[in-house]
Amino acid sequence: MTGLSVRGWATGVGAVLVLVGTGTWVMRPAGVDGRLWGEIRPVIEARLAADSRGSGYGETVPGIGARWFCRAEALELDERDGRVRAGVNTLCMEYGARDEALVECSGGQYPQVVRLERDADHGYRVVAREEPPDGAGNAEWTKTHFGFLADTEAPMSAATLEAAARAHFHLPADAPVGDC
Repeated sequence: MTGLSVRGWATGVGAVLVLVGTGTWVMRPAGVDGRLWGEIRPVIEARLAADSRGSGYGETVPGIGARWFCRAEALELDERDGRVRAGVNTLCMEYGARDEALVECSGGQYPQVVRLERDADHGYRVVAREEPPDGAGNAEWTKTHFGFLADTEAPMSAATLEAAARAHFHLPADAPVGDC
């Protein structure tokens, strides 16, 4: 039989398993507790939407009822003594409605560090948010706060935000998305 020996196949299979395992470990956010993320994610997203009010173009356009919709994805979580440091990727989009269509007015995606504390009702509240500066200093801030391996630039889909906006504006699920 020509080709690789059994030892050669075993070495090749072992190498592939190591590479697959390493790739899976690198892609998975370190220290993300699903239970904790389920508790704090709605709090973070509500705060992002509230803090975005007043900053979008759509709010100046009469008759479209523009509103912000935000989504966060955990990059890292650290919980100690009722305090949480959440490194997150965020996507916030401002949508309005015109002529049975959803209109996209403003939006942006960027990493943030959100600090939360447990409140008296055993829920969480946001006590601080940090985001990278625009332009110079952005890359350095991101590296300092997330390290080299965090994928803070992975594109986030706006599909769930569009669906939430369509529901909010009582539009059909297949309503087109246009420009503001």
